[in-house]
Order: sequence, then structure tokens, then C-alpha cells
Amino acid sequence: MDQNCVFQNADMSFAARLITYSGLLFLVVGTLRLLQSLVRGAYHCFLGQVLGHNVNFQMFAGKWAVVTGASDGIGRAYAEQLAQKGINIWLISRTQSKLDEVAAVIQDKFKVETKTLSVDFSSNDRGCYEVIRKLISNLEVAVLVNNVGMSFPYPEYFTEVPDGDHLIDQMIQANCTSGTLMMRLFLPGMASRHSGVVINVSSLSNMYPLPLLGVYAGTKSYMEFLSQATACEYQNLGVIVQSVKPAFVSTKMSKIRKASLNVPTPDAYVRRALTTVGLETSTYGYIPHKIRGYFQEVAFNSMPLHCMLSLSLRMMSGLRALRYKKDKREDPIQQLKKRQPPEKLKRFPWISRFASFGVVKYPASCVQLPATNTNASSTQSWLHGSFGSLIVTDSGNLVNPFMRVTN
Repeated sequence: MDQNCVFQNADMSFAARLITYSGLLFLVVGTLRLLQSLVRGAYHCFLGQVLGHNVNFQMFAGKWAVVTGASDGIGRAYAEQLAQKGINIWLISRTQSKLDEVAAVIQDKFKVETKTLSVDFSSNDRGCYEVIRKLISNLEVAVLVNNVGMSFPYPEYFTEVPDGDHLIDQMIQANCTSGTLMMRLFLPGMASRHSGVVINVSSLSNMYPLPLLGVYAGTKSYMEFLSQATACEYQNLGVIVQSVKPAFVSTKMSKIRKASLNVPTPDAYVRRALTTVGLETSTYGYIPHKIRGYFQEVAFNSMPLHCMLSLSLRMMSGLRALRYKKDKREDPIQQLKKRQPPEKLKRFPWISRFASFGVVKYPASCVQLPATNTNASSTQSWLHGSFGSLIVTDSGNLVNPFMRVTN
């Protein structure tokens, strides 16, 4: 017996052994998940293409591809890459002058037909979808790329987003509604022909809740889930639905001008992403982004959610602070944090760290029942149903047995 082996040390306490074995299990599981990601990546990046399991877009030559958000960035790159394979391109975006410019470049360079349509997908006007329905009646659309989308100008607390009501409504319309209704328009024709590809451009930020960019991450998660569900529904009808999850790409939305290995140009990203169609229902598209995404998957599946949220909040808060410093503005959230409550509250650590039961965290002296309500029993019943285990004292105060008040 090896006396130096920690697992054979008779002097180790039960708690020490439990921690040691838990750490070993964590390491083994993490390593296996990482190996699984590496094997999956090798197939998606190399072996699957060698075996010809991905889609050959040249078989759609002479047919049509519809690309939204096609005037710039990733959308324009998809339009040009598909046109290079002989597919006619219908460009849809907000600014007609930009559409005309892109259409002229594609026609001149790739010798395919083009159409353009100016649509503001961030508006609540649903009339544009009826216009599109009529225009596609005589077209055989083989590829749909839902790329249109928008984000916040910088990370911000939910209630502090500038012009938040309007901006959030626009974001939901552009990021969720447009893709959903465009799929409703084009999927029936693809299914009837047993042939077609739908590509929904999502984001790497759809993996988990993202503090200070919660609405944006939520809209991208919606498209991720919708893509995976419809991919399953239509796979036996010859239609491929794919969600694409880029990290940072050198585009106007990302505000990153200089491309690098980790921040590719739109052309470099899309060229690689198109090779994954037919191999992956949900793809990071670009090899460095895949590596980052796989590591984030392992971390997300191995770490408690509150740890991931805390790390994300810290990173986003740093970006937010830089914006406030640049604009020379006072931070309203910091002003709120400076206001001390009448009594300091502290939750039990095991509740806050592991269970997050959501118990009420206000001192009894701060919460009073309405003076006009004399029916304590009915009030107690309503409070119990709404907030959990609350006790109503004779003085009308609320007491939570899971709350600890410290001086």
C-alpha cells in the first residue's frame, strides 16, 4: 500500500475525502466533456466535409436565396458567398440605396440575377410580410438566411436602457418576429419540394442568461430553440434548418474594425459557416469560435449557474463603466447602491449560494399590512400563497422565518 496516496490516508476525515473525490469526479467529467467536444469538432470541421455529409450549394444554382439584413456584414457575406455558387439573390434590408449598391456588385461579379426589397423589420408593421408572400409566389426559393438583427449600443441594466421601451420592442421585432414569420412564409414551399435550407443567424450569447444584455441574449436564445425544434420537425421533409452562433465578427454591429484570428471578417466567417450546413443543426461556424464555444459549454455544464452569471456580470459591468466614463455621465445604479437600507439584511449563505429559494428579504419593520385590512387570516392566506412561508404578527408586521436581520 502506498502510504503517500491521499486516498489511502487513514487520517483523512470524511469531509476531506468527500471534497477530494468530488474534485476528482469534477476533473474526470470535465475532461470527458472536453474530449467529446474535440471529437465532435473534428467531425464537423474536417471529417464530415471529406465524407461529403455537408450540403453542396451548387445544386441550388439557378434557384433563389433570400437574405435579410443583406446590406452589410454577415448578411452581405452570405449573399455574396451564395451568389458565387450560382444562386440568384433576393436582398432584403432597410436602406434601399445600400441594397442597390450590393445588388450591382453581385450582378457584376457573379453574373446572377438579383432582386431587392426595402423593409424595416424592427417596426410593428406586418404588411411587409404580405408583400413578400405575393412576391415569392412565382419564385423557387431554395435558401433563406434570416440575418437581420439588432443589439443594445452598450451593456446596461434592464431599467436603464436609453429609450428602453421603444428599443426593446424593436429588438424583439427584428430578432424574433422577423425570423419566425419569414420561416412561416418559406417553409411550406421548401417542404412541398422536399428541398431547402434555412439559416438563422443567432449569437454565441444565447448559451446562458447574460446580465446587462438580457433582452438581446433572450431573443437569440429564442431563435436557437426555434431553429432546433423546426430542424427536428422538417428533417424528414428534406429541409435543413440551422442556427449559426458567431462570436465577435468584424462588423458595424460589433464595432470592431480590425479583423484578427479570433475576430474574422464577415467573408471569412461565412465561408467557413457554409461548410457546416448539413453537419450541424447548431453551429459556431468558424473554428476559433468553435473552440471558444466548446470550452464555454464545458464550463457552463460544470459550474453552478450563479458563478457563470457573476463572471458575466463582472465582464459586462466593466464594458458598461467604460461607456459611462467615455460619455462623462454619472452612473444611476451606483447612486442607488449608495443608499443604505434601514437595516442590513443577510441571507443564509447556503440558501443564496445553492438553493436560491427566493425568500422575501425585507425586515418585518419595513413591511406593514394596510391599516384598512382587519381580516388577518385572509391576508395571511393571500401572503402565504404569493410569497411563501410568511407569518403575520398581531401588530400587522410580516415575518419571514428564513430571513436573518443583522445590525
